[in-house]
Amino acid sequence: MKSFVIIPAYNEAATIRVVVKDVLAQCTDVAVIDDGSSDQTAKEVADLPVTLLRHAANRGKAAALATGFDWAISRGADVVLTLDGDGQHLAGNIPLLLAAAKFHPDRIIIGARLLDRESYPRARRLANKFADFWIGWAAAHPVADSQSGQRVYPASLLRQVSALHRKATGFTFESEVVICAARLGVTTVAVPIAAIHHRGGRRSHFRPVRDISRIVVMVGGHLLRSRMNPVGLWHSQRNTPYVVNLATLAPPPDTESLIETRA
Repeated sequence: MKSFVIIPAYNEAATIRVVVKDVLAQCTDVAVIDDGSSDQTAKEVADLPVTLLRHAANRGKAAALATGFDWAISRGADVVLTLDGDGQHLAGNIPLLLAAAKFHPDRIIIGARLLDRESYPRARRLANKFADFWIGWAAAHPVADSQSGQRVYPASLLRQVSALHRKATGFTFESEVVICAARLGVTTVAVPIAAIHHRGGRRSHFRPVRDISRIVVMVGGHLLRSRMNPVGLWHSQRNTPYVVNLATLAPPPDTESLIETRA
């Protein structure tokens, strides 16, 4: 399984070098997409063995992801792993997510912030839960942590939704791709990861009221076009998110099986 890592970054000079060095310890095919930063983000990684892709102006996270996806797919990626450049995702999660992707090659693997959730601001937790409800409804299956940026996408899916990741704006892509993928038969699997919030770090680019409102408008459009998808609402509320429990994995040396549980 040929895997590539892409890291969208906008004004992440304080954290990007450490993030990238940690990722390089796990994967050698890495690209940083500098989305028009006005600080030293690009300079911080210029001497590291990564591909640096730069936007002349800030175009938003969706555009940065699209640039990274194109780069990885053009190099024959089987899967593309994404994580943010602000240090909220641990590079140590990468082997877990890739293991889950190997077991579930036709699904979106989400690093779901289900551990240490008390460390996350209450407003963010509530906003994410609200988004999970709407996205699960439109996707017709419950989704754990629909707003997490640490994911593994099958390259085959990214090729099918290339129009979406070119037209999406801001943070809406990561929500809309779950809905569009479900219609293609590609659902989500969650891998529990720690919720990390750096209180002393820069203010998040994600604005709960503004960005969740945009996501709700986008999801609402999908629901209206599907006549409110009552069957999807039923399935999203009746079932529980599909969670891979890698913490209890203890396979014999000659096996690669994963233990799966329901959240």
